[in-house]
Amino acid sequence: MWTPVGRGRWHGRALTVWAAAAAHRGLLEPRPTPTREAAAKSRTLDRLYSSADRKVTPEKIDLSRFSVENIRNFSIIAHVDHGKSTLADRLLELTGTIDKTKNNKQVLDKLQVERERGITVKAQTASLFYNCEGKQYLLNLIDTPGHVDFSYEVSRSLSACQGVLLVVDANEGIQAQTVANFFLAFEAQLSIIPVINKVDLKNADPERVEKQIEKVFDIPSDECIKISAKLGTNVERVLQAVIERIPPPKVHRKNPFKALVFDSTFDQYRGVIANVALFDGVVSKGDKIVSAHTKKTYEVNEVGVLNPNEQPAHKLYAGQVGYLIAGMKDVTEAQIGDTLYLHKQPVEPLPGFKSAKPMVFAGMYPIDQSEYNNLKSAVEKLTINDSSVTVHRDSSLALGAGWRLGFLGLLHMEVFNQRLEQEYNASVILTTPTVPYKAVLSSAKLIKEYREKEITIINPAQFPDKSKVTEYLEPVVLGTIITPDEYTGKVMMLCQARRAVQKNMMYIDQNRVMLKYLFPLNEIVVDFYDSLKSLSSGYASFDYEDAGYQTAELVKMDILLNGNPVEELVTIVHKDKAHSVGKAICERLKDSLPRQLFEIAIQAAVGSKIIARETVKAYRKNVLAKCYGGDITRKMKLLKRQAEGKKKLRKIGNIEVPKDAFIKVLKTQCDK
Repeated sequence: MWTPVGRGRWHGRALTVWAAAAAHRGLLEPRPTPTREAAAKSRTLDRLYSSADRKVTPEKIDLSRFSVENIRNFSIIAHVDHGKSTLADRLLELTGTIDKTKNNKQVLDKLQVERERGITVKAQTASLFYNCEGKQYLLNLIDTPGHVDFSYEVSRSLSACQGVLLVVDANEGIQAQTVANFFLAFEAQLSIIPVINKVDLKNADPERVEKQIEKVFDIPSDECIKISAKLGTNVERVLQAVIERIPPPKVHRKNPFKALVFDSTFDQYRGVIANVALFDGVVSKGDKIVSAHTKKTYEVNEVGVLNPNEQPAHKLYAGQVGYLIAGMKDVTEAQIGDTLYLHKQPVEPLPGFKSAKPMVFAGMYPIDQSEYNNLKSAVEKLTINDSSVTVHRDSSLALGAGWRLGFLGLLHMEVFNQRLEQEYNASVILTTPTVPYKAVLSSAKLIKEYREKEITIINPAQFPDKSKVTEYLEPVVLGTIITPDEYTGKVMMLCQARRAVQKNMMYIDQNRVMLKYLFPLNEIVVDFYDSLKSLSSGYASFDYEDAGYQTAELVKMDILLNGNPVEELVTIVHKDKAHSVGKAICERLKDSLPRQLFEIAIQAAVGSKIIARETVKAYRKNVLAKCYGGDITRKMKLLKRQAEGKKKLRKIGNIEVPKDAFIKVLKTQCDK
């Protein structure tokens, strides 16, 4: 008998034939036939190895034991860093979903970027099983982001809920995003439970925060629950309040299956994993389901709940929130806001979501054009997980083929870029962020050409000339600033410098002011938040919402190198700010461009008018080195000849902006 190497076992007869042939050719030394005991030992070892290699599949849970009355779906909403994820950790520990250890920090924040920055970027779902007064409840918790750029994630999460926990920091009190999130939940007609967190802090003042909540949100102070999520103080009361104050979902299990896709992720091996909220009926493995958006039919491979990791179940029932895998292999097939229903049992599609409106646009290009296809695949997979990003094909002479991407804000853009690098190992060049402008066309011929009177411009290079339009429109936002009153004067001056118009001013307590301003989006998109934080020693908070468009005196500013425009550096600015912006770009380019044998003129131009200029001096050979004394005319002749040569070289010399200079200029512009 011959023994194969490794743990994998060959079919006995095939092995014998191969071994006999090998022995005949002298390739294999025959071994003595093993004893019966040795053979039994070998079989036992083989069985041990094969069972160790086999993946242990989690046991499927039965969700039918939870009636609709015993289900609660709720979200945690709050301003940035008010303790949402910490409260979620304590709730997971209390219900026995995760073990109590000191390492439980941001358990639901699974992305590397979330752990590095300490913020929540993706809304995460977890199903908790909780016993209260002899009944077992199924609590579906969704932890949401707090930053204004991710408010779309919050609004999507609220569609799968019947109530929210509104968490407020006992030290900082109500902040701008607290107000915005409250009104999102209020408009969705959800039950709101105010939770005052961090009562263990030295400077905590929960009584002051109670008064703020009563004044701003009109919620009685006796409804507030005071907790410390870090220490776990009073967290049990939160779970009891969820059961008492949040109503069960209004659904019907006997109706045909109907589910809303409120989030999705892409798995390399299993395809799209859709997070669904069931509004009617039941779904199980093997069911044939149809997407209302694409009309394609799929077979369900797996259903289950997130606990917080995937826990397969036999069936999902109406009122529950879980995940569903149905062999969707193409990233375009899982539309967020889509309705799923059983094959041959069509239903009225759910209203879905209002599509996210991009606030910031930026060009994205691969550093090396050979990486274009890899980057394309990475962008497609990431946009499934982050449906609020809009993608348009774009190309540039200097940077090659790429895309024009629309984001909800600057932090959203940075996080998207960081996720591309960390999850897909893709390095990209991002151009200066711009906002979407509009132009009202003047002539019937142009309206016929563009097929509409009002065109939207997302690429500054396509900005139409003043002669073609009657007026330009710029996007405006209604900004809410909450600041201690000693900084009010400084904050008002900053807002006026950004062309803002004051709309309202209100004291929310003795020493905190809420200001409302109408801002041009272009003025706040890059560095307003940083300026506000540094002015107010970090105490002021800022939030904004879309407020439409207003007329503005806008100009297209070209950057010229020796008279030739550089398409990638074209910017749209307000007429009053053109000089200062142009001068700043020229100065940055002067520091970034390598010197040549001829002089380079860097100019900022509006139309034919030059508004700013910097010069990169030429390298200069000392042609007078060989002249020791002698007549001045000899020296003048040599200098004149050199000047003529430089002039000729400047005419024929072509300047190409190196890629690293582009990256440097564009990065500094974003950082400013």
